[in-house]
Amino acid sequence: MAEPDTVEQYLEGYAGILMGACTTGRRLTRDELEALRAQGDRAAEAGIGLRLLVRAHLCAAQSVRGELRGPAADHLLAAVEQAVDAFAEGHERAQRLAIRQQEATRREFIDDLLHGRSDAGRLAERAERFGLLLSHAHAVSVAEGPEPYDDGFAVTRRVESSLTARFGDRRILLTTKNGRLICIAPGGQADVLSFFAKQAYAATDGGRVAIGRAHPGVGGVVHSYEEALNALDLATRMQLEAPVLHAADLLVYPVLTRDRQAMADLVRSVLGPLQQARGGAQPLIDTLTAYFDTGCVAAEAARRLSLSVRAMTYRLERIRQLTGADPGDPVDRYTLQTAVIGARLLDWPEQAL
Repeated sequence: MAEPDTVEQYLEGYAGILMGACTTGRRLTRDELEALRAQGDRAAEAGIGLRLLVRAHLCAAQSVRGELRGPAADHLLAAVEQAVDAFAEGHERAQRLAIRQQEATRREFIDDLLHGRSDAGRLAERAERFGLLLSHAHAVSVAEGPEPYDDGFAVTRRVESSLTARFGDRRILLTTKNGRLICIAPGGQADVLSFFAKQAYAATDGGRVAIGRAHPGVGGVVHSYEEALNALDLATRMQLEAPVLHAADLLVYPVLTRDRQAMADLVRSVLGPLQQARGGAQPLIDTLTAYFDTGCVAAEAARRLSLSVRAMTYRLERIRQLTGADPGDPVDRYTLQTAVIGARLLDWPEQAL
């Protein structure tokens, strides 16, 4: 609590304003109101709570009350109401400005952190103010839903409250970026990101969550964040149905697309002949996708595609005829499955190669 003399300096001129207003029965002037707002502004900047200041104003008004008589005393309550309202307005205005400045500082830090901008030493120093020790490894989880989310949204507050209730003051940072929820946690605390994924999935009404791998150092957060974003993008292109994706489980896909030209050549060479089929290549690619996803069980693949087993068998035979590769042969199967993955990654045949 602030010392009494500290509070009293923000009451300077207050008693005189009350006396002047009460003795004449007038309202406070514009200059008097502005002076009180300025006092409230300065008190807020000094970190003095409004409750303590209002109590001090009421106590000072009691002292003034003893010097007033008759109609002047009757006018005191109205004058105090005006004065305290103006003072509180200045105090609240300063607090709102401080909050906006804090939010701007936090947002600037988040942007620098997730994009690897700013000097590494300076970034690490700023990170400590937000509970992160960038000398350690960190992992990032990113959640997206049917609509964009921001820091003040109900979904964000709900997930943050759940994390705080479960993990207390662990070094966790929850934020938003480009409409997505983002959780940054120490690399050795996989339980935090798993819990975040569960809460975010529920709060976003069935959204999708991706978890990047843990990486050390200042650049580790950026690396993990990009892995999570790439996992979300990959899930969309590959039509992956899992609600929670781990970048560590999807490493084969970046490897396959590292040489885009080679993958495009494979897709054209292996699957290109499917374009001769009635209806084009896409239905047969969907057939292969279902066949491989079900462990090459034709009956289960047929069920997924709402086909009869006979129709499924016919399609597989048609693929063998057009491509010269048998989906049931272990060697041919690997080539076909790799080409199908490549087609989905490259959005072929929708996009020309």
